[in-house]
Amino acid sequence: MIVEQFYTKCLAEAAYYIESKGEAVIIDPLRETQPYIDVASNNGANIKYIFETHFHADFVSGHLDLAKKTGAKIVFGPNANPEFDVINAKDNQEFKIGDVILKVIHTPGHTPESSTYLLIDEDGKDTAIFTGDTLFLGDVGRPDLAIKSNLSREDLAGMLFDSLRNRIMPLDDSLIVYPGHGAGSSCGKSMSSETIGTLGEQKKINYALRADMTRDEFIKEVTDGILPPPQYFPKNALLNKTGYESFDYVLAKGNKELTLSEFESEAKSGALILDVRHQSEFINGFIPDSLFIGLNGTFAMWVGVLIENINQKIILIAPEGSEEEAITRLARVGYDNTIGYLKGGFKSYLDAGKNLNTISSINAEKLSKKYNHSKIVDVRKPGEYNLEHIKNAIHYPLDYMINDLNKLNKKETYYLHCAGGYRSVIAISLLMKNGYSKLINIDNGYNSINKTNIPINK
Repeated sequence: MIVEQFYTKCLAEAAYYIESKGEAVIIDPLRETQPYIDVASNNGANIKYIFETHFHADFVSGHLDLAKKTGAKIVFGPNANPEFDVINAKDNQEFKIGDVILKVIHTPGHTPESSTYLLIDEDGKDTAIFTGDTLFLGDVGRPDLAIKSNLSREDLAGMLFDSLRNRIMPLDDSLIVYPGHGAGSSCGKSMSSETIGTLGEQKKINYALRADMTRDEFIKEVTDGILPPPQYFPKNALLNKTGYESFDYVLAKGNKELTLSEFESEAKSGALILDVRHQSEFINGFIPDSLFIGLNGTFAMWVGVLIENINQKIILIAPEGSEEEAITRLARVGYDNTIGYLKGGFKSYLDAGKNLNTISSINAEKLSKKYNHSKIVDVRKPGEYNLEHIKNAIHYPLDYMINDLNKLNKKETYYLHCAGGYRSVIAISLLMKNGYSKLINIDNGYNSINKTNIPINK
């Protein structure tokens, strides 16, 4: 028996490959399917099933493409009923893969169709659970992401309590827990950075599995402090239920060189210029009206948060050789309308002598000398800000900036920071696209500010 985790840091997402006696299954695959096909091919195995733990909200699954390419059957748990051919499994239904079995355990709560898969090894022993977004390491899934459900988040939280207490916690402590996400995902509140654990460990350390917790206490704790989900979540969940274009088509359409004149023509026609270079390159020169989201960070998530129209035409400024990576990572969150990239990248724009924009920067030490006369904007998440922040800083979290782009005075000068410098440059590019001009980036963000004498509220 082989169990392999495919962990994608950009999305903090885990997919799984299980193989026994020449038969394999994939659990929660990403949009690009070739890595799974390659592993099975190299092992001489055939992919028999594709198991989905639920309708994912934070990425577009590769279930449809993988099924078409391999002939594997897609399996969802009870109550899923997507708009394409699947096996709608029953609770406790078993699927044989070589000499091992995957058993469906219906665990509604994160969503009504959420299911956990119990792996039973060749000797008939319960070995592992693939929990999707029902149980994370250190946390559980948020109960407010169901597709067009008439259930409240409190209703779903109560269902999640029952699922955990009645279906998961009675299982053996030795079971390996393979969750759907790790730290950084927006599908929970306080996930561990670890991506593999045991059920026994979780019973000891996971706040949601406390033995003495009542149902009402659980509902309160799980729903307390939940921030609104990113705007792309319901759109991705719907794509996962109704279907989408093949990834190969999306990649072929987007992986196209554009001359400078073609690029500018597309921009004038409404295509969004998305610059995916490193922030240190972007601040030194960029095409006016472009949006920066660097590939070096949690790119796909910020695309989903900040680009409201999932069908928006996108043209890329990318480092040479990374164009396909950018298109792939856009497609992972359903942004399938990339129509090309500037041939020669930003250098070709620079060589043409075109007008550029730049972003001014200041280091934290210099800022400390003018702190009393400066307006400082903190774009970090609410949890980061609440933990500690610069005294009198304006909190303007990037996560929700798109909902109110007029919070600041466009005639004033502001100094923006995040934790390390990635998100603040995204924020500045977004605000500059919307008419701001007097914005200064604080180098290395709060990591540097915290080493100065600038007063901090804790």
